[in-house]
Amino acid sequence: MSLVTSTIGQGLLWGILALGLYLSFRILNFPDMTVEGTFPFGAAICVAALVRGVNPLLATFLAFLGGMLTGLVTGLLYTKGRIPILLAGILTMTGVYSINLRILGKANVGLLNQATLLNIKFLEKLPNNFPTIVIGLIFAILTIILLALFLNTDLGQAFIATGDNEKMARSLGINTDNMKILGLMLSNGLIGLAGGLLAQNGGYADVNMGIGTMVIGLAAIIIGEVVYGNLSLTARLVAVVVGSILYRLALLLVLQLGFSTNDFKLISAIILAVCLMLPLFQKKFNIRQLLKKGVDRP
Repeated sequence: MSLVTSTIGQGLLWGILALGLYLSFRILNFPDMTVEGTFPFGAAICVAALVRGVNPLLATFLAFLGGMLTGLVTGLLYTKGRIPILLAGILTMTGVYSINLRILGKANVGLLNQATLLNIKFLEKLPNNFPTIVIGLIFAILTIILLALFLNTDLGQAFIATGDNEKMARSLGINTDNMKILGLMLSNGLIGLAGGLLAQNGGYADVNMGIGTMVIGLAAIIIGEVVYGNLSLTARLVAVVVGSILYRLALLLVLQLGFSTNDFKLISAIILAVCLMLPLFQKKFNIRQLLKKGVDRP
């Protein structure tokens, strides 16, 4: 039971990263590689602030701002420097690695005996691993609500239109370059936030902790889409977080079967590959209809 609650809590926190990736990957249709630099950048900022006695909530907010900064750099390289988005993200990710080393002072910094969001007073009375679930729920719900409100504003609709059809958006007078920069800033801001939260949950920040984060985020998005099918935009945001939880539970199940933690990245890649192929199998074999018939059959 302890492993399950811990996995659910981590799934909620990783769900925030998946929501950030959803903005760039699904709405803007960008393969933003900045993710793997932004995540440890947010963690490094948060941990460095915490060891210097900064309030945990403020340290977490600084991780969000740090993520927005990396998104801004990638956005400017792409829109103003005319560097392809994939290469722009890789350049930012590479540069951030050195910045993380300067922020932390070394490759790995722990949070032993430091105050974090997960050990504040009102959470101390909860059973083991439940503080992670509570913090994860609070941040996931707030993120979904704020994103849903934003995407339903005129600015949010302009942002969506840019991803749907850039030429049409320009013909409507939308500054698509600004929308791309805004989208990358929001996306990476959430990824930096997730980095700060997961660093507090894990108790450390490491300059290499961003490796594979894009795979995790994409898996959560794909699983949410496959499981729930056609949904409204707000419901899709919820589905992404649920997909993140399901993904973590799938990894837990695989590891419980006896696989080594050394195989974690390989297993993650295989699960993502299967998830990416599920829509093809669904279309070819009508899996959803077969399942529905099975449920409806007396």
